[in-house]
Parts: sequence; C-alpha cells; structure tokens
Amino acid sequence: MLIAVDASLFLFLNGLHAPYWDTFMYAFSQVAVWIPFYAALLWLMVRTWRRESVWVVLAVVLCIVLADQVASGLIKEWVQRPRPTHTAGLQELVHTVNGYRGGRYGFVSSHAANTFGLALFCTLLFRDKWYAWSLFLWAVVTSYSRIYLGVHFPGDILGGTLVGLGAAWLCYYLLRSFRPQAVQRSDLPRAWFQYLPLWVLAATVLVIAVYSAF
Repeated sequence: MLIAVDASLFLFLNGLHAPYWDTFMYAFSQVAVWIPFYAALLWLMVRTWRRESVWVVLAVVLCIVLADQVASGLIKEWVQRPRPTHTAGLQELVHTVNGYRGGRYGFVSSHAANTFGLALFCTLLFRDKWYAWSLFLWAVVTSYSRIYLGVHFPGDILGGTLVGLGAAWLCYYLLRSFRPQAVQRSDLPRAWFQYLPLWVLAATVLVIAVYSAF
C-alpha cells in the first residue's frame, strides 16, 4: 500500500516538468555547483571559532561522512530498492533529464541525507534563524530535484532526511560532549562576514536561474 502511494506521488511530482526546470533542477542537483558555498561555510567556521575550528570542522565532516555512508554504503545495499528509472513497469513513465538515470538502488537518498544533515548541524551550531531557513530551504529544493530528475521516490527522500537529521544530532551531541567550549562560542559574531555563506548560496541559485533561461 505504502509503495503504491509512494509511486503515485512520485509520478505526480515527476510529471510537473518544463524545459526551464529541466535545466534548473539538473544544475541544482550537481554537487560541484555548491563548492563555493561549502568553501564559504568552512571559511566562516575557521574565522569564527579560530583554534576550536578544528573540532567544529571535524564534526561537520563526520556528519556528512556518516550520513552519506549510512545512506549509500549501508541502507541502499541492504534494502536494494530500485530507483524509479530502474523499476520494471514504471521506468517507461519516468521523466528524465539529459539521459541521467542514476545507479540501480535509491533507498535512501544520499543527497537528502547530506543536505539535511548539514542544514541541521549548522542550525544547531550557528543558532541563527536566517541560516536555519536558508539551509533547510536549500535542502528541500535539492531533495525535490532528485524526484524531478526521476532518480528517487518521495520515500527515498524521507528516509534520507531522517538519516541526515540523525547524523547531525549525533555529531552535534558528540561535539558538545567532548568539546563544550566550541559549542559555547557558537553564537555568530555581529560582523560583515557573518552571512557571507548565505550570500554565496543566493548568488549560486541566481546563476543557476539565469543559466537555465538560456
């Protein structure tokens, strides 16, 4: 029953496509596009936490690696649920972009795990509403792009989201337990560079939007 509902919801969401959004979602889903944003986040952590930034960055790296490996290295191989593009009786109905079909298995989504893990960890770390709203919106659009591109069911996204949130809570708890002074300094300073990563994030989205129009 749940699988049928998941497939029906997928077909509805995947069917909402247009040439502009094909280009936009394909670009938005690419990991390399967000390297400047990741670099800006790293720079902000180092600039803000100074010596303690080593522990903060290690916690972030652990969060991403844990979320990614649990999603891709453990659950996907254990559950072995085919992606929509590899599901018999469904793959002919899937809208794909640029021939992209992904690997064989899709549960759970590592994109959802990684982005939601980073969003929650930074929300707990920065304690700033602008980061919370911006990063979770970024995670939602990234995750939706995987449905749009036809490589994940909504259930894959939900599962990946839960994995990412769990990894973020665990890594933040470890950081708070073993390096409490880093967490105590987690309020962002009132300085010009405070929101630089969000400006880089917004600029990247704008570039993708303009690029998709041509």
